[in-house]
Amino acid sequence: MSQDIRTKAEASLANVEKVTAVVLAEPGTEIVALDQADATISAEITKRISELDMSDTNSIVRFGSSAQAELQEISQSMLQGVRNKDVGPAGDSLRNIVTTIRGFSVSELDVRRERTFWEKLLGRAAPMAKFAARFETVQGQIDKITDDLLMHEHTLLKDIESLDVLYERTLTFYDELALYISAGEAKLKELDEDTIPAKEAEVAAAPEGDGVMVAQELRDLRSARDDLERRVHDLKLTRQVTMQSLPSIRLVQENDKSLVTKINSTLVNTVPLWETQLAQAVTIQRSAEAAKAVREANDLTNELLTANADNLRQANKVVREEMERGVFDIEAVKKANATLIATINESLEIADEGKRKRAEAEVELQRMESELKETLASAKARGNATGYNIGTSTGA
Repeated sequence: MSQDIRTKAEASLANVEKVTAVVLAEPGTEIVALDQADATISAEITKRISELDMSDTNSIVRFGSSAQAELQEISQSMLQGVRNKDVGPAGDSLRNIVTTIRGFSVSELDVRRERTFWEKLLGRAAPMAKFAARFETVQGQIDKITDDLLMHEHTLLKDIESLDVLYERTLTFYDELALYISAGEAKLKELDEDTIPAKEAEVAAAPEGDGVMVAQELRDLRSARDDLERRVHDLKLTRQVTMQSLPSIRLVQENDKSLVTKINSTLVNTVPLWETQLAQAVTIQRSAEAAKAVREANDLTNELLTANADNLRQANKVVREEMERGVFDIEAVKKANATLIATINESLEIADEGKRKRAEAEVELQRMESELKETLASAKARGNATGYNIGTSTGA
């Protein structure tokens, strides 16, 4: 870890302790009625009753809405710039609604979806990231991790502080709802016990010509009273939901605080341990590579010694055998002598065979000559022209 990152990590520890030390107030559970409230609370309830105008429907609809304005402003400021991917499943649901309206395919836009077979086959993104990571320095990778952790820590600290404000505003809204509910119930009580009975009496006492108008005013008053009752009921439901959101905010804060503490511990304690372990790993790897090189050198030396000894033995054998041999091998001389004798005997046998065949040929030639002469003489003795001519031409 670089000294700059170490300094930032140690400096953020003070912020961690600061946000962790904040103690948030607990919400109340009771709604104080107007007739049971002290002077301060009674004045606040009366102030909110004055916001109601039973002849104006909008004043009933807007009753209690001003209490939520500041809370909504805080929530909007927290959501400013936040993308759907940053809010997990809630963001997925919102994104599904938007993409359905726009006609997009959610699966095509989801960066966390499973890759298709073709994408897996091509190995998109991951192999390139692995390839690039091979050429990054270890210290650079550690610094990148610590930078990311510092960024997350800074973001979480801001979130915790924002959640503090949101909790306080939500608690204020929760208390405001109690005042509006008390004001609404007090107004309902006033209507039920005083205003409506008075209007009913007025209807009963009205002249026949004015009775219809006064009766209509009574019906409008009762309708407005029912609207106010429904509005008070909605405010009670809202107060219940608001009360449920308070521990949710606390829970998120506690989780964020735990994460911030863990990140800070990782930066201050774990990352230096990484560097120590990686330094050891580098030394171990280099030692292993050096030992491998030494082993290969020793193996080569042994191979050379063994090979040279074998080569020396074979060369020595060849040389000594050649040195001990004569100019001519006795076996070669014996073979040559036998071949020569066989050649001479073969020549004599061939000569004798030739002499014998010539003698036989001589005898055969003499026999054939005698047979020919006898045949010609016989042909001449016949006395015809053919025999005479054949005998004369051969000199018989």
